[in-house]
Amino acid sequence: MFFRFLLGAGLALVLLTSCMSASMYTSRVEARYPPLGDFMPYENGELHVISRGEGAPVLMIHGASANAREFMFTLVPELDEAQLNLIMVDRPGHGYSDRFDDADELGEQARAMAAAVRANAEGPVVVVGHSFGGAVALRFALDYPELTRSVVLLAPVTHDWGSGGVAWYNSIAAFPGVGHVFSQFAPLVGPDMARSSLEDLFSPAPVPVNYAENLGVDLLFRPPAFRSNAHDMVRLREELNAQQSRYPTELVRQVVVFSGSFDTVIKPSLHAARLRRDAPEYIVLVPLDDEGHMPHHAKAGLIAETIARLANGESVQRSDFEELAG
Repeated sequence: MFFRFLLGAGLALVLLTSCMSASMYTSRVEARYPPLGDFMPYENGELHVISRGEGAPVLMIHGASANAREFMFTLVPELDEAQLNLIMVDRPGHGYSDRFDDADELGEQARAMAAAVRANAEGPVVVVGHSFGGAVALRFALDYPELTRSVVLLAPVTHDWGSGGVAWYNSIAAFPGVGHVFSQFAPLVGPDMARSSLEDLFSPAPVPVNYAENLGVDLLFRPPAFRSNAHDMVRLREELNAQQSRYPTELVRQVVVFSGSFDTVIKPSLHAARLRRDAPEYIVLVPLDDEGHMPHHAKAGLIAETIARLANGESVQRSDFEELAG
C-alpha cells in the first residue's frame, strides 16, 4: 500500500512539474511569436485573422501542424506586388484562434473561414489551401459557392486514403482524458522532432532558411494547440470520406492543384489525381517534378502569379504551366 502511495505521489509530481513546464513554455513561445493580425469574435471565442493589402480578396488556409504564418515569408511577398486583399486565418485551435465545439469537422472549419471572409472582404474570394487546408478549401467551395471565385490547392489532402496515416502521438493526444496529460509533455520533445523532419517535408526542394523560426513552429507544441491538431488529424479520414462524394456534382468553380511529384506526406495518386478524375471539367492539375509537400515556397512566384490571375477574373489552362511546372 505504501509503495502504491509513493508511486502515485511520484506520478503526480511528474505531471505537476510537466504542467508547470508546459505553462512556462507557452508563455515563452507566445512572447517570441506574438499574433500578427487582429481578432474577430466567433462562436464563444475569437479567430485570429491577418489581413493585408487591398484589392481582389484571397483567402489563405494553412495546413496541419502550422498556422497563418506559413504563407507570410515566401508566398505573401510575391503576392504583394499584385495588390490583393490577403486574408490569412489561423484555423480553429491553431496559432491564436480559439477552438470551438465540433471544430474537427471540415464543415465547421469552412464555416469559420466563411465568417472571416464576410468580415474582411466584399465579393467572392480565391480560396488557397495547403495540405489539410486544401480539404477545408474544398469544403468552403462546396458549401459556399457564392463566396468562391476559384480555388488554388497546394499539396492538398482531398480523399479518404484507406488506412494508416495518423501518427501515434496524435492518436494518444486526441484520446479523452489521456490526451490532456500526454500533451503536457509535447514541449519537451516536439520542437526538436519537428525541426529534424523538415528535410523530408520539403525534399527534393531545399528547406527555406529560418523556416522553423519564420513559421513559429514552436506554437504547435503548446498543449491545447497540440490537442487541436491531433483531433483534426484523427477525424480527417472520416470527414473526407463523407466530403469526397460531393466533388463530381457540386464542385463548380475552377480548381488549380499544385502537386509535388515527390510528396511523401500526401501521396499525389491518392489525392490530387483522384480529384482531377472526379471533376475533370474544373480541375487543372500541375505536377511539380522537383517538389515535395511544400511547393508554395520554392515555387512562390509561379503560384502567386496563378492566384493573381484568378483573383482578377482570368481562367488558366494546363498548357499555361507546361514550361514552368517541371
